[in-house]
Amino acid sequence: MRPREFDHDDVLRIAFDQFWRKGVRGTSLSDIARDAGVQRGSLYNAFGSKEALFLRAYERYAGDYLGAVQAALGAGTLRKRLTAFFDLTITNFRSGIPARGCPTTRGLMELGSAEGEGLDEEARRAFADLVTRITTLVEDALSAGAKRGEFSGAPEAAALHIVTVTRGLAVLERAFGDEAQLRKIATHTIDLVLGATRR
Repeated sequence: MRPREFDHDDVLRIAFDQFWRKGVRGTSLSDIARDAGVQRGSLYNAFGSKEALFLRAYERYAGDYLGAVQAALGAGTLRKRLTAFFDLTITNFRSGIPARGCPTTRGLMELGSAEGEGLDEEARRAFADLVTRITTLVEDALSAGAKRGEFSGAPEAAALHIVTVTRGLAVLERAFGDEAQLRKIATHTIDLVLGATRR
């Protein structure tokens, strides 16, 4: 048995950073191989294709991000939890210089309308799965808040509304790059869901 030629986790991290910054179409396996210090052929042998490497790297990212969402929604009043969730979301796609945007939204824009064009159905399912799991975590937080008397609406509908707003924030970030605007919208959304508080 030949030893592995590279650190799998390190390559996934380096690859995802490139995919996040440049998109799947704008990233080449040669670029990833160069930055990771491995042979391009080794990446093909390990993953099969650029798209397969992207899906593995995205799966790793999704697991880490879901853990961060769970932590953000895990402590404090419901308002503090939702505020922390929006803060995490905005910070995530404002990270990098220049800001890298939202990897899920970027990936969805690269889905192909026909076979062989762009990312495929497997990628669409991966993106949809992450959005669904985030929505479930937000819904759980709202349900727990309702039991504490902090929320009187429908958790499922409110969670879908909140997560839909985060998708819109990702688009607005790409269009304007105005973090203050994003945070104002986040605060307003929380006020709509929970009721405004005096400031």
